[in-house]
Formats: sequence, structure tokens, C-alpha cells
Amino acid sequence: MDNSTPSSLGLYVPQPPEHDHEGPAAGRTCELDALGEIWIDAVAADLEYAHELRRRIHSQPEVSGSEDATAELVSAELSELLTLWPIARTGRIGRLGPVDGPAVGIRAELDALPLVERTGASFASTNSAMHACGHDVHMAALVTLLRAVRTVRERTGADLPVALAPVFQPREETYPSGALDIVSEMGLERWSIAHMIGVHNHPGVAAGEIAIGDGYINAAADEVHITVHGRGGHGAYPHDAADPVAGVSNIALALPEIVRRTIGPMSAAVVSIGTIRVGEGAANVLPQAGHISATVRTTSAEDRTRIRAAIKTMAEGIAVAYGLEAEVRLVDGEPVLLNDAELAARFARRAEGLGAETAEPMRSLGADDFSFFSQAVPSAMSFVGTGQPGVSLHDATYLPPERAVFEVARAMIAGYLAGAESLLASADD
Repeated sequence: MDNSTPSSLGLYVPQPPEHDHEGPAAGRTCELDALGEIWIDAVAADLEYAHELRRRIHSQPEVSGSEDATAELVSAELSELLTLWPIARTGRIGRLGPVDGPAVGIRAELDALPLVERTGASFASTNSAMHACGHDVHMAALVTLLRAVRTVRERTGADLPVALAPVFQPREETYPSGALDIVSEMGLERWSIAHMIGVHNHPGVAAGEIAIGDGYINAAADEVHITVHGRGGHGAYPHDAADPVAGVSNIALALPEIVRRTIGPMSAAVVSIGTIRVGEGAANVLPQAGHISATVRTTSAEDRTRIRAAIKTMAEGIAVAYGLEAEVRLVDGEPVLLNDAELAARFARRAEGLGAETAEPMRSLGADDFSFFSQAVPSAMSFVGTGQPGVSLHDATYLPPERAVFEVARAMIAGYLAGAESLLASADD
């Protein structure tokens, strides 16, 4: 059944399910605790399907920007329940539940990594791409909990109390960011998404536990590219040249020092150099230019601004001291990922109410473009543990266990309930 149609204005306006005659008001009377229990039971009853879907997705990964078949797969699996509309080129978005009012969005990422799998799993990828970040688990969990909404409707006699907007996001692993494109294309506004929920598996969190907290979760991730221009010459006559080697070397040594000299010691930040290039390989030729590329990670907007300005001042100053010229190019990446305090607290309580244990908030200088959602609407990102210490995300051997599909789905349901609780409380005020 197709319960969504595009309006004459080009906006996607969901229509109510054909069997629901009670409307949104009846859904509001549904006790969220009972709803959560019914929903969890329905997901648990559908785990054979969930695991089979996860294996299918895992065996046919597609890298960032090429997720067309994956997007079509999830659309087909949900075609009898709702329509998923294209967004951000290869992404999909939809809405399930009440026609009017705000929705709670739940994200699952579509893309895999360009990595040759070494898990030895019977359903391992053979196409030189791999779901080494667990996005296959996220997709299977979201599809399964959406399918379970039919059971919720049957057992409660009502629709969801607040609309749910599934967001199957492309290009989380690379640029251009899929989340940024969704925000830029007014996806949140067009589907009236008031809160976004993110759930990500993680091997460093105890199995089944949910790490959720308020405030900073992931860092802003920017890049800096510094080109130092000089004047080439012969190694025997350095006084007749403007040798960029010393300038590049000193800038490279000074970059990490910028953190200590710019922001307070209780703030988390790092500048890490990934590439230094000077010269063409000859021992007696002084080069004309050198290049540095680095990543800049910060955890507040203020620190981000200060460190970026300090890098430019430092690089240009050192270059001048050596008779050189520095060209500094700063590339914007993801902003800081900030969890809304009230939503995160509700999320934790709802997760515990569904039988999950909560862990300490997980914060890192890693980055996730979910931050573009958190910048646009009050949002919450969480991490569900797979209990695999010593293994890393993006590792060719990383394979979340099957139980992770249920545990991620449970966290997604808890996030939805938290968002619904927040929106219903706001409506009552």
C-alpha cells in the first residue's frame, strides 16, 4: 500500500493509512511505555527476516555515491508500507504515521567502504567494497522496525502517536556529505522532521549497551592545505635560492603546538598532519614549493574559529621568516556533533525502559555528518555496543554479531519514543 503522494506544490505530503479511522488524536492516547513493549516484541518476532536482510545487504555493498541498488533494495522491502522518495541523489526519505504535525526522523546510512573484506563470513562481500562500519546492521534494523509498525497498529488499534520519518542517508563516509545535502535540499522541513535520531554500532562499547549523553559527541572535522612557495636552485648554492624545505619543516612542527597555544587544556582538539611533500626526489635540487595537508578536529564552534585563524597566522608568519610565501586553504568539514540535553536524557530513560543498559557517553575526535542534522534540529546520536574490543570500525575484519540488529533496532525505537515524548509534551504546553 502506498500511503504517500506528492502534493501539487512539489512537497511530499503523507496520507493516512486506509484502515485508520481514528486519526492522530487516538494515537496520542497510546501509552508510550506499552507502545515500546509491543514494538520490541514485534521486532523480536521478525528477527529471522532481519538477519536475512542484513546478510543480503552485507554481501552486496556499494561505496559512497553509488548506493543506487541499496536504496532500491530498502525501498522495495518497504513498498507495501510506505513510499521512500529520492533525496540527496542516492538517498531515500519517507514518513509513516499521522498526516499532520512534526515527525521524529531516524537515520540509517546506505554506504560501504572501498575495502576488501577479511571476515571469513559466509555472506562476505566479493566486490572490493565492505560494510566495515556496520551500516548494513543499521539499515536492517530500521527496515525491520518499520515493518513492525503494522503489528503496533493491529495490537493498539491506533497509528503511531507521532509520525516517524525514515532517512536512508547516502555518503556518510565521504564528501559531498549526504546529510548536508539532505539539509540543504530542505528535507527536514519538507517532511516536518523536528528531531533526528542516530544509532551507530561500536565495538568499543559493551555488547548491547547504549552510550548516550548530552553535549559534544563528535568533533568538527576540517582540513587545512598549506602550500609554501619559494625559489628553486642548486643544493650547493642555497644562498641563491629561497629554499622551502626549512619553512615547510618548521610549519609542520608548529602545527600541533597551535592547540596548546590557542585553547584551554580542558578542551579537546587536535591538529594532525597526514601529508608532507617537498621536492621531486633529487638530493642536490632545491625545490620551488612544498605542501602540507592536515586534519583539524575541534569540539566547540569557538575553538574551531580560533584554531583555524591561528593556523593561517602561524603558517604565513613562519614562511615570511624564511623569505617564503605560504598559501593557506581551509576546507570546511562536518561541524561539531552536539546532542540535545533534554532529548538525550529522554533517550536514555526510554532505552532502559526497553531493557537496555546505558553506558557512559561516548565522545571522540572522530566525525560523523549526522552533525549537520544536529545543527538543524534538536537531535541525539547514540552508540550501541557490539562488545568486540581490539577490533576497530573500518577494519577489514570487523563484523558485528547478528544480535546487533535487534539491539540497534531497540535503540532506534527508544530514540523515537524519546522524540515523540518530547513533541507530545510540547504540544501539551
